[in-house]
Amino acid sequence: MWKKIAGIGTAAVLTLGLAACGSSNNNENASVGDQVSYKITGIDPGAGIMNATDKALKDYDLSKWTVTSGSSSAMTAALKKAYDKKDPIIITGWTPHWMFAKYDLKYLKDPKGSYGDAEEIHTVTRKGFKDDHPGAHKLLSQFSWTEDDMGEVMLAVQEGKKAEEAAADFVKKHQDLVKKWTKGVDKADGEKIKLGYVAWDSEIASTNVIAKVLEDLGYNVTLSQVEAGPMWTGIANGSVDASLAAWLPQTHKTYAEKYKGKYEDIGTSMTGVKIGLVVPTYMKDVNSIEDLKK
Repeated sequence: MWKKIAGIGTAAVLTLGLAACGSSNNNENASVGDQVSYKITGIDPGAGIMNATDKALKDYDLSKWTVTSGSSSAMTAALKKAYDKKDPIIITGWTPHWMFAKYDLKYLKDPKGSYGDAEEIHTVTRKGFKDDHPGAHKLLSQFSWTEDDMGEVMLAVQEGKKAEEAAADFVKKHQDLVKKWTKGVDKADGEKIKLGYVAWDSEIASTNVIAKVLEDLGYNVTLSQVEAGPMWTGIANGSVDASLAAWLPQTHKTYAEKYKGKYEDIGTSMTGVKIGLVVPTYMKDVNSIEDLKK
């Protein structure tokens, strides 16, 4: 089984994420700001969605509002706590994500375009990766799947399976898809590959699935869970071989521009993904970010 390096700073602030809904005012006659204490429950501070949210607060002149940072798991824990009580909550959300299958949620409309248009998930590698590992490069460049595919793995993990187990189950079940990814790829003999990823449920799913496919081909795979900045830095300086977690053009725009010319973009694994502010559908009086000014 592939080795896994512990994440950096993604689970240290669970209580912060929970605080965003714990102090809410559930008076339906109060403004949405008063109901949630003018707090948006976010994720790790290095994530592109957090930068986009800071931009949204400026674009919509939401000077009273703050964004609580934490991990993606802290965010979903806060969502569950609020949802179970039908309390109001506003989170930074993205699709694909299992929470949209588990809960009735909606994106707030973004007429000013602070969060940009639909995004894509790209696979990026360090310079020279193709020459050093042509087989792995070919596999990664041929990797693509749907939201339903990814959702199958995410839900299995959310329901209690280890990511490695959920990935192995998916690979075993979807050999037709694996054959497309591995077409023309020869077996390896213990070549070492290091994959970097951020601790989003979507990227945990894709990275573990590809790690399993690489392992089955004979590669020695190490997974490194880090935040977005260190992930891109690792690709740029060559300490990480590849990542399947580059959200472009908006979410990771800052890093893609910062390291332009220091990495290779070798393919798009999913299109039509989205980021934005999300609320439960039972919050019927808030449908747009502009409603937060009321």
